[in-house]
Amino acid sequence: MKVIQITDTHFSPEKPHFNGNWEPLLTWIEDQKADLIIHTGDLSVDGADKDHDITFSMDLMRQATAPMLIIPGNHDVGHLPGSHQPVNAERLKRWRDLTGSDRFIEDANGWRFVGLNALLVGHEDEEEEAQFEWLRTAFEERNGRRLALFSHKPLFVDDPEEGDTGYWGFRPAQRQRFFDLMAEHDVPLFASGHLHWAWKGRFKDTSIVWGPSAAFIIDTLEREMPGERLIGAVVHEFGDEVQSEIVAVPGTTAHYIDDVIHEVYPASAPKGGPAAKSHRRAQEEAAE
Repeated sequence: MKVIQITDTHFSPEKPHFNGNWEPLLTWIEDQKADLIIHTGDLSVDGADKDHDITFSMDLMRQATAPMLIIPGNHDVGHLPGSHQPVNAERLKRWRDLTGSDRFIEDANGWRFVGLNALLVGHEDEEEEAQFEWLRTAFEERNGRRLALFSHKPLFVDDPEEGDTGYWGFRPAQRQRFFDLMAEHDVPLFASGHLHWAWKGRFKDTSIVWGPSAAFIIDTLEREMPGERLIGAVVHEFGDEVQSEIVAVPGTTAHYIDDVIHEVYPASAPKGGPAAKSHRRAQEEAAE
């Protein structure tokens, strides 16, 4: 079974900087003849506050002929408490009303594909707890199926035992909770996006895959991370095991967010010289 993972497309009718990558991406997806497409979030530039960013992006996704499952990213529903756009009831409702759900379970070919809303992780509230219990039930009721878990944010960035990476990964307490649940079950794959880096690695018995953005890469506005910078997608082949290939999609443009950040996030204009604010700070503090 072939599953295409795309992520961090950042489409918008008002800020069309990355929209041009959809045509070559869609052409490549159709050529792959995948059984399923999974979008791991940041569908939009600012769906967290703008209905039409989500509806515009969803209209594009419906052009794909293969079935598609989508989970939100921070640009779609907001982020952690204290950020410029924290996840709240209004933002969750907007996403759920316009897309149908912020999580999924799909069973096929002896596998259970599970997608979660990673932006609830770390809030320590009723929404987070309800999702974790939903996830626990999805794992416990898999009936012998192997598990592939999809998330916008990765479990960790540099090391499974690292501290709090803030914007980028799961907080240590929540990460350990996921590790404990995964240790009880058969989880050969944890696939995510968010970092705008492409990388494959392992944590114990689980393959860890960071899907590359289909929109832009980051040059000097953030630190180096593991992996490589490219614009593309991931092909996951599910049989007795899972094999994952990171692909640079032909015809797409490798935009640098550094070059257009002041247009896409206009309130992030530096006040102390070039790159005075990192991409992380720009995304958290930018006001549309």
